[in-house]
Amino acid sequence: MNNRKLKNSELDRLDTKTFKESKKTPLIIVLDNIRSLNNIGSIFRTADAFLIEKIYLCGITATPPHKDIQKTALGATDSVDWEYIQDTLTIIKKLKAENTIVASIEQTEDAISLENFKTKQDQKYAIVFGHEVKGVQQEVVTESDVALEIPQYGTKHSLNISVSCGVVVWDLFCKVSR
Repeated sequence: MNNRKLKNSELDRLDTKTFKESKKTPLIIVLDNIRSLNNIGSIFRTADAFLIEKIYLCGITATPPHKDIQKTALGATDSVDWEYIQDTLTIIKKLKAENTIVASIEQTEDAISLENFKTKQDQKYAIVFGHEVKGVQQEVVTESDVALEIPQYGTKHSLNISVSCGVVVWDLFCKVSR
C-alpha cells in the first residue's frame, strides 16, 4: 500500500470553467439566516466538492465577496452558482412550484432520520439549513415537504451548520448519484 500524500497537481480537479459546464448533482442548498461568514464559506466549499447545482443565500445570510467567506470558501464562490433572496419562504415556494422536493434540516415531531430518507430517481432536492441558534424558521419548516434530522447520540442537541451541511450533502449525494 502506497500512502504517499498526493500533491494538489495530482488530484485531477476541475477548473472553474469545466465545473460550470459539468452536469450537476440535483441538489440545491438554501441558507436561511446564517450569521457566520466562515460557515457560509465552508458550505460553498462543500457545494463545490459535490457539484451542487446552486446555493440560495437568504435573509441575514451574507453574500460574496467578503474576506471571511473567501477565507473558508477558497474560491468556491467563483465555481458554485449562488443567488441572494431576501425572503426564504419566497424561494421555497418557487422551488416547490418547479417540482423540487424541499427538505428542512431540522428536529421536528415528524422528522425523518437522514439514514431512513429515500430519494427518487431523477428528482431534484433543496435542503434548507437554518440560523445557528434558532434553526430553520417555522414558516419555512411548515412549507417544506419533509424535515430531515441527523441522528445524534451524545449530549448536544445540534451540530455546527457547516458540519451538518457536509453530512447531509454527502448522504444525499450518495443516494441521488447511484
